Amino acid sequence: MNTQDFKRKLTAVFSADVAGYSRLMGEDEAATVKTLEAYKQVMFSLIKQHRGRVIDSPGDNLLAEFASVVDAVQCGVAVQKELQARNADLPENRKMRFRIGINLGDVIEEQDRIYGDGVNIAARLESCADPGGICVSKTAFDHIETKLPLGYEYLGEKEVKNIAKPVGAYRVLMEPRVTVAGAKEKKPSIPVWRTKGVLTGAVALLVVVIGVAVWTFFLKAPKIEPASKEKMAFPLPDIPSIAVLPFVNMSDDPQQEYFSDGMTEDLITDLSKISGLFVIARDSTFVYKGKPVKIRQVAEELGVRYVLEGNVRRAGDQVRINAQLIDATTGQHLWAERYDGSMRDVFSLQDKINQKIIAALAVKLTVGEKALVTQKGTNDPAAYEEFMKGREYYIRYTKEDFSKAEVCFKRAIEQDPKLCRAQAALALLYFTGANLRMEGAFKMSNIETRLRARQYIMEAMKEPSSTAYEVAGTMALRLRQHDEAIALIEKSLALDPNDPACHYAMSWALSFSGRPAEGMKYAKSYMRLGPHNLGGYLGLMGVAHFCLGEWQEAVTAMEEVLKLNPGLPAPAEVLASAYAHLGRDDEAKATAQTFRRGSPVPYMPPRQHMFFWPFKDRGVADSFVEGLKKAHLLDAGPEYVHVSREDQLTGDNLKAFFFPSTIAGFGSDGSPWSFETTKDGKMIPRSPAVPGGVVDTGKRWIEGDRVWTQYRSQYSGMPICSTVFRNQKGTPEGKDEYFSFSDITMIPFSRVK
Repeated sequence: MNTQDFKRKLTAVFSADVAGYSRLMGEDEAATVKTLEAYKQVMFSLIKQHRGRVIDSPGDNLLAEFASVVDAVQCGVAVQKELQARNADLPENRKMRFRIGINLGDVIEEQDRIYGDGVNIAARLESCADPGGICVSKTAFDHIETKLPLGYEYLGEKEVKNIAKPVGAYRVLMEPRVTVAGAKEKKPSIPVWRTKGVLTGAVALLVVVIGVAVWTFFLKAPKIEPASKEKMAFPLPDIPSIAVLPFVNMSDDPQQEYFSDGMTEDLITDLSKISGLFVIARDSTFVYKGKPVKIRQVAEELGVRYVLEGNVRRAGDQVRINAQLIDATTGQHLWAERYDGSMRDVFSLQDKINQKIIAALAVKLTVGEKALVTQKGTNDPAAYEEFMKGREYYIRYTKEDFSKAEVCFKRAIEQDPKLCRAQAALALLYFTGANLRMEGAFKMSNIETRLRARQYIMEAMKEPSSTAYEVAGTMALRLRQHDEAIALIEKSLALDPNDPACHYAMSWALSFSGRPAEGMKYAKSYMRLGPHNLGGYLGLMGVAHFCLGEWQEAVTAMEEVLKLNPGLPAPAEVLASAYAHLGRDDEAKATAQTFRRGSPVPYMPPRQHMFFWPFKDRGVADSFVEGLKKAHLLDAGPEYVHVSREDQLTGDNLKAFFFPSTIAGFGSDGSPWSFETTKDGKMIPRSPAVPGGVVDTGKRWIEGDRVWTQYRSQYSGMPICSTVFRNQKGTPEGKDEYFSFSDITMIPFSRVK
């Protein structure tokens, strides 16, 4: 093949190997391989962080390339300093030191590999480097001489096999120093402070040089290609906007990934509480985790001006956090800092980063926000660590990970019983698990899982977080308390205006409360905060369109949702009903069949099924039921009866209704049951199917407009929260009929006396 057929390019080649590798292997193969793999992972992470790409890493060798020589040298320095710190913990004979060679040269690129003289020269320079040191070529030196706060020592010209001309080589001095003029004449460089006759002048010169070096580092940092506002997927907000990229785990233990991810998520959470900032959600920034993305790409895809990136290293009780804030529209670093401390200081370290960002972006905090940003919910690092582990498991959305999340959240609560964030997280875990029919993760029934969610949300509401308000609001919808649901979610948004989960909950609540047009606005803000959450956005829009009677728009949205997430029950039901209203009955039935295939959700009669669809608008509810019937998604049984706020029993009316009373009804299997409640709230549930007739004992009480029922034994003694509505039509037999809406289900009953 003609060489002109190859793709050529100019690139910065980074070549590294281990000095004394054979000796290390001869002394202890297992320990050497273990250290080598750990150190390689460090190098991989740093190369990615400095916008490089690993080409190959056989044995003790590593080859990478960078678009910028400055990036390559900065990466080399970061690698050597990090490995030096790690070697400090090893015996002298087990220290592993890499030699690094860097060259700027022409290479041939074939698929993912590079070849040619540019690579060969970098490998030759690597052998010229000291163990733990860096050697760069003359071509590389010419591009970095004035751009980094480093010194350089000229080593002369080196012969390179198969290269016609000798190659000029420089040793990189990894502390701020002076490169002596005249080095080009092959004279050795002399650190100025070692010349006795000019000691005083040297000190003064050194101060100036270091000052210039620092100025150069921050004001002339390696140029990042600016993001184009015209190419951004979304217009920039009117307030400062930021995306926090996943911090890289630099620890020896890959299991510490939860810690670096948790640090990132907490920074996002803390910044999200500030109304003067626009903060991209975790779900969208973590899309870039482990990928060699450019700052420009992140800014353009997410529509933000600022990007924060960094890494976390944890060794035992010690923590090191490196972070840098970049203005993507100019490509400039606004600041870069390193924070060291112990796990006891972890909250303080986070606060320092937050304050640095707030100051850099000139954001003004309200009095309330100043307190919110520093609130962690606990002063116990161990409780905080378990909470972070649980959160990391939760977001994976698998049965196995839900089980692990439960264990971690419970440990966090055991460690600090006042950690309401963990209480709220556990409530969300149980609520989500029950809705996804993954109660098996907790070794509980679906009913008990729902009751556990209520139990923990009650604890969380003692010191409510945005998550607590959000979950409590969503649960209120099931009780047909639409106004209360919206009020609770409004409080959630007040605490965390940038949390997309709160915007999602508000969109859902508004659509079901008869305000779908407003729901669409929150669906769009949900999407803007998390541009990669397309499925959630389309699902919200599909429900809102259905509520507006826009059947075709609902179909278009829900078809896309099911392409992204096949098998989700709620979108399938909305899609089937919308198809039916468009006269596309065959597609409605086909969707129903697909939904039913393997679905854990049983067929239900309209009355029970609509418990899960709390439409406030009677017309929307009737339309939904009509479509589901045409799609054959409902079982035969009692018809759906819509209830409204005017039908609800509240306050004193509830007390008069229940104390004392006997109510009766029929179970799902048709068996009769009754509840006797005394004036002082003692309760006796009865059923002829049970020997002796008494099922259990318990108590009942009223709080506001809600009825609480607690059995002595059933459901592990957990209280059941419910609301009561009157069916204005009564039963077919002409009796009065009431509906109890709880966290579990809807139960029809009549008052006997």
